[in-house]
Amino acid sequence: MDRITKVTETDGLKKKQIDSLDLRFHFALLGGPLLLLIVIWLSFFNSSFDSALLLKLLLISSIYTLGYSLSYYFHQGRLNRLWQHLQQIVHINDTTFELVNLASHYKNEQAFLDALLKKAVSSIEGAEMGSIIRVDPDSQQLHFESAVGINIEKLRNVKFHLQQSFEFQLTDGRCDRVVVIDNMENINSLSSLTDAEQEILLTAPDSPIRSTLSSPIQIDGKLYAMINLDSSATKAFGHYDRNLVSILTHEAENAIALYQKTRQIQTLANYDSLTSLYNRQRFEARLESWTIKPHFSSYLILIDLDNLKQTNDCGGHQAGDDALRLLAQVLKRHWHEHQLVARYGGDEFIAICHGPLEKVMTDLAEIQRELDSEMKKVHFSFGVSEYTNNFQQAFRVADIGMYDHKRSKKCA
Repeated sequence: MDRITKVTETDGLKKKQIDSLDLRFHFALLGGPLLLLIVIWLSFFNSSFDSALLLKLLLISSIYTLGYSLSYYFHQGRLNRLWQHLQQIVHINDTTFELVNLASHYKNEQAFLDALLKKAVSSIEGAEMGSIIRVDPDSQQLHFESAVGINIEKLRNVKFHLQQSFEFQLTDGRCDRVVVIDNMENINSLSSLTDAEQEILLTAPDSPIRSTLSSPIQIDGKLYAMINLDSSATKAFGHYDRNLVSILTHEAENAIALYQKTRQIQTLANYDSLTSLYNRQRFEARLESWTIKPHFSSYLILIDLDNLKQTNDCGGHQAGDDALRLLAQVLKRHWHEHQLVARYGGDEFIAICHGPLEKVMTDLAEIQRELDSEMKKVHFSFGVSEYTNNFQQAFRVADIGMYDHKRSKKCA
């Protein structure tokens, strides 16, 4: 990812130092050329200094002063506009810097995209509404993921394909640049969407959309999504806005890519890749914040898959992996996220649940019955112990119980 540099006033970027000239510079710029003009005039054209010459010099000086003033006025106006543009770029820079640094705090990718869209709408002058449209990489179907100032529930009733999008049509299918649409009503009327879908697009926004900036978001060289920034004013966006959105999109691509990589690292660090359950480290970390309820005991459950080695020998490691995944899926269905469930290692699983004990035993029986109903029979042994904030003791008791259960089944 490209380095994102946060630019602030503390970096020495101060408007007063850039666009202000000291009074001495004005006197030098005005007086120097006028003095040179007078010297040249007296030296080459007329050596006498009469009233007619004085009037001519005054007229020339007035014209020069007026020209200088007008030039400075237009220069100052251009400099102010450039400063405003620079401030917008700095704001975009700060926005993406903030998003990148807070990436790990968002619950999921949609929450991250919601925050990104809100920042984008606030960063582009003239933008009042906006949406992010995700692209399915396989089917090329489009799906509204986030919206600001538009009813997202209505938008999600619109089903359309990438080829029906403004971005695809106005870039001849390349989807490689920012496009500006100033005649939204005409564009919508010419689209291949149904009348009902066009009606949704017209009524979903808080105000009728008359102008749109649409930009593709590419992640790892593939079209990931499109970001649309909308306005209720006609011709609300110009060439500069297009360039600004191009910068914003580039930074957004970096922010999204970093967010995805951060989540992947967190997943690898906290979850078992085969079963998608917590791994041992994450389970033990979460166990530290487990709440012991006064009216319900807590129970530690150890589960060991029976005959995994035999399953691997007979059906290959894929059969063993399928058995582990199936047990994990059933455990997740029975024990919700407020109860801790993890793959502890190999063929062992661990869980901690609130009681009473009868409910825990009933859950284990239900889990085994559900596994028995599957075509591939999966059986397990288990041990249960009361948990009172002493993990080592509870684990030792549950481990003994699990192996007693396993031996009793072999002897039966």
